[in-house]
Amino acid sequence: MGIKSLDELRKIRENSIKKIDLRNQGNEGDNIEILIGMATCGIASGAREILNTLAEEVSKKNIKNVKIVPVGCIGYCHSEPIIQVNIPGQKPVIYGKVDKDRAIEIFNSHIIKGKAIKKYTLDIDFERAKQL
Repeated sequence: MGIKSLDELRKIRENSIKKIDLRNQGNEGDNIEILIGMATCGIASGAREILNTLAEEVSKKNIKNVKIVPVGCIGYCHSEPIIQVNIPGQKPVIYGKVDKDRAIEIFNSHIIKGKAIKKYTLDIDFERAKQL
């Protein structure tokens, strides 16, 4: 399944740039995304429990604009389980060493009230990704 035209190649490039911009600017629209690192190291560290906990919170509170997205490697194995919160119009925030209680605290503070919990975040510079 190769690329058959220059237009197809341009669309692939455009979509790739949008994904890189997502790292820098967060997602578009009204949806909040919670990305959960579900690579081997994340799963071994308890990411599946975090995913289930967050899904339960979304369901209990009947929130319609939150997407929970299992993703592969986020790149910070030393801090697993990791979640990344993407709120429209804000830079993404990555939380490390998330357990069930911390996930609920992050959800209530960051997702519900819009206040990130700095003491749990990883100091990640998203500008560097765009320069590569």
